[in-house]
Amino acid sequence: MSIRVIAIDGPAASGKSSTAHAVARRLGWAHLDSGALYRAITLAALDNLPDAWSPQRLVPLAEDLPVRLVLAGDVFRPEVAGVDVENAIRLPRVTARVSEIAAIPEVRHWVNVQQREAVGTHPQGVVVDGRDIGTVVFPDAPLKVFLTASPDERARRRLAQRGDAIDPAELRRESDALGARDRADSTRRVAPLRSAADAVLLDTTRLSMEEQVAQVVALARQRFPH
Repeated sequence: MSIRVIAIDGPAASGKSSTAHAVARRLGWAHLDSGALYRAITLAALDNLPDAWSPQRLVPLAEDLPVRLVLAGDVFRPEVAGVDVENAIRLPRVTARVSEIAAIPEVRHWVNVQQREAVGTHPQGVVVDGRDIGTVVFPDAPLKVFLTASPDERARRRLAQRGDAIDPAELRRESDALGARDRADSTRRVAPLRSAADAVLLDTTRLSMEEQVAQVVALARQRFPH
């Protein structure tokens, strides 16, 4: 029997997590944000290790604290040492360093194992979002979606999400920052950001959140009729 996973990938601020969460709720599935786990490890490293972030220290730290995913209702939440860190992992100090952590092969392997184990605990189905879900973590997912949007639209969404002013100068700065993140994610040696060959490409630049969610739900109901 095939796994009941919808893999949603895409660059930063393309709307992956918001879309995945809404799709999961519409289908009665669970939602897993892989980025939250990378952010949780980054938070743990910032709070517990000096800047020498070797894999030999990071993975044992994640195991010992532990850093883990906990199913709360229909969402897998990140915890560090038993504490819900959903808000703490969104702070700028974590955002500034998470790409560095995510580029470490041993960390990626550890995160992938956690995600596969989490999905195994929720047979109804899980919507997973990230940057290598359809290519590396769940290459056999029956439905893979790759979300894209223009850099300016992604920057506008990120500023709006933070409640920041959307003036031209700030928009350009945010767009440049997202472009740098794209380059880092797309050119890293391990699991670079790219669309799976069999993924459905969905450009959300001119779509409302409701429209993009509806499109993914429609695809899901075709691939998972029951």
